[in-house]
Amino acid sequence: MSDKLTHIDADGRARMVDVSGKPATRRLATARGRVLMSPAALALARSSGGKGDVRAAAEIAGVMAAKRTSDLIPMCHPLSLSSVRVRVDELPDGSGMGVLAEVATTGPTGVEMEALTAVSVACLTVYDMLKAVDRSMRIEAVRLTAKSGGASGDYRAEQEDY
Repeated sequence: MSDKLTHIDADGRARMVDVSGKPATRRLATARGRVLMSPAALALARSSGGKGDVRAAAEIAGVMAAKRTSDLIPMCHPLSLSSVRVRVDELPDGSGMGVLAEVATTGPTGVEMEALTAVSVACLTVYDMLKAVDRSMRIEAVRLTAKSGGASGDYRAEQEDY
């Protein structure tokens, strides 16, 4: 890990990092998050009631968000993504829904932000679709769980639970 901010130049100004000299390597990242909700909201999510199939809509929204990350996060590079998989499942303890995103590319920079954006937007979509039943839902624990590729090496979170 660096002790310097890579998106700030010597004059303290924001900048996009120059990756033109970096080799293209396979980059993978996974991220997770969860939406905690009432039993009534979870029952509605299971039944595909209300606005439609909550799980499918959130998964599609997550994929779309990963592809648009550079439009949302100012210093992110636009990337050609090789793969984006978003999975929304009921949490094992029945407290809500968990989201897992896996993103891959071959290029000079990583896909951590794309994975995190996919999870965040999928969680927001779950909230949007169920808010009529439960406005007290909580989006929690959005985090990078693993990354590989590039000069900084591999990273794996100590726990990958939701």
